[in-house]
Amino acid sequence: MKLQTHITLNPEELQIDYGSKVMLMGSCFSENIGNELEAVKFDVLQNPFGIIFNPLAIENLVQRAIENKPFLEEDLFEFNGFWRTYETHSLLHAASKTEVLHLLNERLRQLTNYLNKGTHLIFTFGTAWIYRLKDSGSSVANCHKVPQHKFRKELLTPEQISESIHRVIEAIRTVNPRAAIIGTVSPVRHLKDGFVENSLSKAHLVTGIHAALKDSENAYYFPSYEIVMDELRDYRFYAEDMLHPNATAVKIIWEKFSEVWIDSDTAQTQKEVKSVQNGLNHRAFDPESTQHMEFRRKLQEKIEELQKKIPHLKF
Repeated sequence: MKLQTHITLNPEELQIDYGSKVMLMGSCFSENIGNELEAVKFDVLQNPFGIIFNPLAIENLVQRAIENKPFLEEDLFEFNGFWRTYETHSLLHAASKTEVLHLLNERLRQLTNYLNKGTHLIFTFGTAWIYRLKDSGSSVANCHKVPQHKFRKELLTPEQISESIHRVIEAIRTVNPRAAIIGTVSPVRHLKDGFVENSLSKAHLVTGIHAALKDSENAYYFPSYEIVMDELRDYRFYAEDMLHPNATAVKIIWEKFSEVWIDSDTAQTQKEVKSVQNGLNHRAFDPESTQHMEFRRKLQEKIEELQKKIPHLKF
């Protein structure tokens, strides 16, 4: 399939290679691309606080990490027997305050490290709809299935989105002036909001992101949303829920992303990594046989050779 979406090619020095440090944060696209990067053993941190859908929630976590502001007991609440925070995905919870604070602050440490030292910081925005706690007016990253009457739903304007993303970029630049910042809109449709409401939300995101990125140095837009909506506009590219791109669509998006952002010189190393991964996943009929022992010896030699070239590789 020949794709027509225009994507500006970036200078070679900005492309991702095995010396790069990549952070992905936001909606499902971050996980899709993050999984592809991890599969070939690039240095990646993806969604340390789980899937985060809206710009304000992403901004809040970035600011907390850059300011080195740890999570405290006052940031937690208890619901259905578990402690959690409104700032992260609902998967991050624990039965005790101590346990969840340890988890949250370890993830925060990871995020701080990648924001400070990352070469490529990728943010995927899923929706312009946010929920605010009626009691405090604070926006949340996730409602954690708390009764809806405790929240007020609100649609962020393109201006609010642009201002939020601009604050994120400015904050990152104080600690990491040279990182390439990539913004994109998730192609996953949020139809619980409604068809019209989802379209309005995506339009606000696209407008807001472009406004924020156009005057920002070393900041780029990747059209994952446009590729799915305009070029893969067929339900055969969707999963059974008809909301998420299926494996074929993810592969096409990954190929387009690779063309622009992955250094072509890494292609051979990627093949070697995949070969090792396949070897590690191989299940022998007779693990104690001479033939299998020789196979394992040669596989270990391949791993050691790769690790000589790329010390951070772990299998």
